[in-house]
Amino acid sequence: MVFNPHAAFRRARRLLPRLNKALEAFARVDVVQTTGPGDAMRQVEKATLTDYDGLIAAGGDGTLFEVLNGLYRHEPERRIPLGLLPVGTGNAFARDLGLLPGDWEKGVALLREARLRRVDVGRVEQGHGQAGNQAFHFLNIIGAGLPVDAMRTAERIKFVGRSAYSLAAFWRAMRLKSFTVSIELDGELIEQDVLFLEISNTRYTGTHFLMAPGAQFDDGLLDVTLVRRLPRRRLLRLFPTIYTGQHVGYPEVTTRQARTIRITGPAGLGLAPDGEFLGSTPARISCLHRDLEIFASGHNG
Repeated sequence: MVFNPHAAFRRARRLLPRLNKALEAFARVDVVQTTGPGDAMRQVEKATLTDYDGLIAAGGDGTLFEVLNGLYRHEPERRIPLGLLPVGTGNAFARDLGLLPGDWEKGVALLREARLRRVDVGRVEQGHGQAGNQAFHFLNIIGAGLPVDAMRTAERIKFVGRSAYSLAAFWRAMRLKSFTVSIELDGELIEQDVLFLEISNTRYTGTHFLMAPGAQFDDGLLDVTLVRRLPRRRLLRLFPTIYTGQHVGYPEVTTRQARTIRITGPAGLGLAPDGEFLGSTPARISCLHRDLEIFASGHNG
């Protein structure tokens, strides 16, 4: 188990004895506590995973992202099933497993049941996917434009708790900062002036936004959401509908599904995979169909 004691403003560290007790009722668990950014990925990358039946990410979305990418530093035949204990502030991927932030007891129950399910994984290659470029992977979403700006603002107001991302997204949206995107979806080229670009493997963003209500994490497709520039008054009407998924019915919102996505412009646009700041355009994003085993029930939460 890779455990992030800094998750949820360091509140997670108090849970470790209870997690250990619950897990040791049915398994032998070795715990690795992370010390800072990048440590979870390094610890998983150097571990001899074949000694274990499963790998647990205990933290938030950032912990899961690092554990996933450490796991993908191993050859496919050496990757083991991945479990999740949502003890962080944001646990968007966990929401699609039926786990809300803090639902660690339900997460333990999924581990104890030992039911496995294969899910899709997003792969990002920079520089048009040319050889030699560093690739990384994601389970939840990757955003550009407003999602990146909102995350940077949310980092500064984390003290308000789980509403930080929602407040930050609203504040940045009101600034109406747009950019022209050139994006190719399975061969279909779209060029638009947009406020927002997000590519989703799962339904939720930041735990509360139902960004891609039709997304399924095992269908071999990524769901793309583009929001065109629009008047501030219209944006004020649209914004609350993101919580319920009704935003996809607005004419200013374009939704598509694709297996392979190429973003060529604007060059140097920053990317945000699973709540992290990593990568920039141009980039090739592809769906690895049912490439990872996870501990999960047989249906989306």
